[in-house]
Amino acid sequence: MALTVIQHVLARLRDIGITDVFGVPGDFAFPVNDAISNHPDMNWIGCSNELNAAYAADGYARIKGVGALCTTYGVGELSALAGVAGAYAEYLPIFHLVGTPRMAVQRSRALVHHTLGTGEYDLFRRMAEPVVVGHAVMTPQNVAYETERLIAEAFYHRRPVYMAFPADLANQPVVSTAQPVPPPRSDPAMLEAATAAIAAALEKAETACMLPGLLVAREGLNDRLQALVDASGLPFATMFHDKTVLDEQQDAYAGMYDGALMNEEVRAFVEESERIITVGTLMTDFNTGSFTARLDPARTIAIEHHQVSVDGRSYPSVEIGDILGSLAKALPRRSWRRLAVNSLGPVVGAGDDPITAAALYPRWANFLAPGDTVVAETGTVSMGLGFARMPSGANFYNQTLWGAIGWATPAALGTAIADRSRRTVLITGEGSHQLTVQEIGQFGWLGLKPVVFVLNNGGYLIERLLCKDPDIAYNDIAPWRYADLPAAFGCEGWFTARVTTCGELDAALQAAATAESGAYVEVVTGPFEASPLSLALSEKMKKAAAGG
Repeated sequence: MALTVIQHVLARLRDIGITDVFGVPGDFAFPVNDAISNHPDMNWIGCSNELNAAYAADGYARIKGVGALCTTYGVGELSALAGVAGAYAEYLPIFHLVGTPRMAVQRSRALVHHTLGTGEYDLFRRMAEPVVVGHAVMTPQNVAYETERLIAEAFYHRRPVYMAFPADLANQPVVSTAQPVPPPRSDPAMLEAATAAIAAALEKAETACMLPGLLVAREGLNDRLQALVDASGLPFATMFHDKTVLDEQQDAYAGMYDGALMNEEVRAFVEESERIITVGTLMTDFNTGSFTARLDPARTIAIEHHQVSVDGRSYPSVEIGDILGSLAKALPRRSWRRLAVNSLGPVVGAGDDPITAAALYPRWANFLAPGDTVVAETGTVSMGLGFARMPSGANFYNQTLWGAIGWATPAALGTAIADRSRRTVLITGEGSHQLTVQEIGQFGWLGLKPVVFVLNNGGYLIERLLCKDPDIAYNDIAPWRYADLPAAFGCEGWFTARVTTCGELDAALQAAATAESGAYVEVVTGPFEASPLSLALSEKMKKAAAGG
């Protein structure tokens, strides 16, 4: 018996590693919703809203390499659009499955619900076009071909794609066939030439440093890059967006490079190296310390997604995975100069002492364990914890480029579902948490056991630091009883606490580390307890605004 249109798509998504689809149901999407729920190897993960579903799919894709969400036409897909845009910015292949009105309705231009009342039915797909790398309306005649095309586009670009399923076509049998598109391969001559050019450049250099980037992780090439580090002995530093692409508990790790804003020793080590090798890195504002990084183009070797640049010459059609494998074989091991890593410093404060930034971040760093999945909200939280040396096998995720407030809570849900064997540690500010807090209920409902820390500093701290008037009204938020929320959201048996002193924090950390259920800790600090990077960024931006 032939598969239906939606069954065919789900079978191929399962083939590429997707076992969970996040979403919110809707009448136009019922055929898709039903097929997901009835699939023997797929799980429907209902979220509180479509934006949260997109963020959850984002987090899921960071672990699995690919994710999916499902929404209904118009109101649903537009609600998810900001999250899909974030996945585009952060190089995450997400399949957005959209249930649309029946084709007869669309052809008649009928004025039905979830439309703008104009009779235009292609409008919302066109709105999505800038944040996807491919789109198609799936029909019995084209579904086999379009599915393979969109899978190929999503993986080549590592970005989202859009699939529309008219309600009257989703359950029709497939009447076409197509073969999977093979992954891209490097041009052999270009690969050989690029390898030789890099090897020759490094042979002449006395010092060198690598900057591994997020595209290595998005392509699942962490092990291949580690093999290059092991074979060559090359040291590496990481930029903010790229933290834990490689294990930080190794001698080759030089620390966090954030331009001139932080870590002067690391800055000098990187920028003064005779050769700097960027591997899938993005030169964004946060990655470069608000554009204070000074990487000499003449000394920089750029290994990009699909090409390599050395000494002013480009080598196109060279895939990042192929060049890493080739270099691991070609480069001799050398005793390159390395740099000892600094930590966040000792734990300070005890007993009834208030929780300061200096007291908090080293404690959080010590709490983390090997193999943890750490999801940190964009803003002061990730800026503080990002400079901690992560335990072996731990992964640190934040949304450095898109920087959407509220991303972390549903993204942590996605990471927890993607790999239930690892402990998920979510660290978020209370302002961000208020946007998407509903997904805490999903953790409890699905039997997940995260450790959640909510930093309550009485408002939007990062905005207080960056804006002209820190006390202006828009930086204030409603004072919630955060420690009461897990029970209200149905998380039975969770450990919860509200801590205001170092002693209370120490006790809560110990209890959270040994809790058999989920743990949720509200950490209360003063309104201006900020990490060093937050303060440095604030100072730089205010100087720039003043013309300094």
